[in-house]
Amino acid sequence: MDTDVLPVTMLSNASQQQLHSMLTTDATSEITKLAGRKIWLPGLLYYALPWFYLMAGSLALSTTLFISGWFWVLPFYFLFSASCFHLGFVVLQWRRRRQDIIRIDIAAKAHNQA
Repeated sequence: MDTDVLPVTMLSNASQQQLHSMLTTDATSEITKLAGRKIWLPGLLYYALPWFYLMAGSLALSTTLFISGWFWVLPFYFLFSASCFHLGFVVLQWRRRRQDIIRIDIAAKAHNQA
């Protein structure tokens, strides 16, 4: 029997599962920290971001429509355009909800002061 293979094959299923769950938990916590981190953007870029996503999606979709014949990049252009449209609409929806909440809070404060 080869001695280089022995330590790897001697791991029990329980220890392999524990190792897998530890690695998965660490990766998930790192992704959650990164996704939840707030970043600062200049005002112009902040307001232009959803429109940039929608424009990029439109350009990618028009590219998929005007490429003649089947080309290996077509599915990727279509997926990119769908992702950009989705992201642009989601960001716009988040901002409108936030503005609506702020308006409701301002109206409630004004009503309470009156």
